[in-house]
Amino acid sequence: MSLETQLNTDLKTAMKAHDKLSLNVIRMMKAALTNEKVKAGHDLTSEEELTVVSRELKQRKESMTEFAKGNRDDLVEGVKAEIEIVEKYAPKQLSADEITKIVADSIAKVSASGMGDFGKVMGAVMPQVKGKADGALVNQTVKAQLNK
Repeated sequence: MSLETQLNTDLKTAMKAHDKLSLNVIRMMKAALTNEKVKAGHDLTSEEELTVVSRELKQRKESMTEFAKGNRDDLVEGVKAEIEIVEKYAPKQLSADEITKIVADSIAKVSASGMGDFGKVMGAVMPQVKGKADGALVNQTVKAQLNK
């Protein structure tokens, strides 16, 4: 089932259940997908849909961090609830151990020898973890392994 179909089904369910939070989040995600579809000029591939979902998730996580810095616990709770809803549509995230293994394999594949090869390693790793891992965590893991 495509993401758009899943969102439409969940939208109907949220409407029937009078779940305003889910309804708002699903509508925002549908709008983001529609905007991306118009911008691209064609129906989105599953990979493009995944990019949109990842972007929505990242935006909410960044908002939560900023609200926490500003001691706005009321807003943090609301964003946490939104993140839980968006995560239903995101692929399962890789564990730190899985990321470390992918990074180690990529370092061996590109014959990286130090921080000068950081770009090569990131170029090899990111397509493998796209949407399945936080870019900042991947960045930290690559730096840690190259500094060994």
